[in-house]
Amino acid sequence: MKQDVQAKVVAVSGTYMGVVEREERTGDDSAATLVLLHGFTGSAAGWGRLLHELPGRRLIALDLPGHGASDAPRDPGFYSLEQCSENVVAALRVLGVAPGEAVLLGYSLGGRIALYSAFSGFFRAVILESASPGLADAEEREQRRASDETLAQRIEREGVPAFVSYWENIPLFASQAVLPAEVRAAQRRLRLLNQAHGLANSLRGAGTGTQPPLHEQLARLNMPVMLVTGELDTKFCAIGRDMAQCLPHAELYIVPGAGHAVHLERPEIFSGLVRQFCASLI
Repeated sequence: MKQDVQAKVVAVSGTYMGVVEREERTGDDSAATLVLLHGFTGSAAGWGRLLHELPGRRLIALDLPGHGASDAPRDPGFYSLEQCSENVVAALRVLGVAPGEAVLLGYSLGGRIALYSAFSGFFRAVILESASPGLADAEEREQRRASDETLAQRIEREGVPAFVSYWENIPLFASQAVLPAEVRAAQRRLRLLNQAHGLANSLRGAGTGTQPPLHEQLARLNMPVMLVTGELDTKFCAIGRDMAQCLPHAELYIVPGAGHAVHLERPEIFSGLVRQFCASLI
């Protein structure tokens, strides 16, 4: 089996999106295309070895606006979850992906965009890693929006290196301290390639505080959904359980010994779950 991994950009909505694409020469045309959306401060390249290990006849990892090789517009409206969702589908059409062909996998910020995109009718199934349908309470959303704006201003004021040092040490990522030094260093190198205004506007446009809640819409999502969380990330385990109760065709997996970034902390288990889920769709 030969795998060719290529990096490129595609034009979408008057701008461009970075793409890392893997073609797998298996001769199996029934296998699904797998599309990957990274988290905040990440990039398509940040999936690392999973770009070779995750299943699919074709794998497409996209850089979200303000991240990686994608454009970083000055208008925060370009970063909204609705706009990001439209751009994801548009980019896949440019790449020749047909409706009903792809499985969409999103992590954290990418997971929230993946959930929005699932309602487009374009995808075959969706995998949500450490994702949320938003905040149901309006006051809590406003408090989070203000917090995200404060963080956005900090990025613009202090710059990307200082922010990345702060971001890597927040409690959400405490479980990653035991990862090999080379893994953490590789993630840091990719984060440092992002632009300050791109990260800031990602928070303003697609932060949890500006995210319209989708709780009432979950029951209408009539497609297979796999939810993945790490047992050490108790907040998102609770969110995952609540989502699994609302989604009509959902499976929830809580991975032992993992925190927020299951794909990074327990890659073998994560790739196995994705492979199992994709195989069940055939």
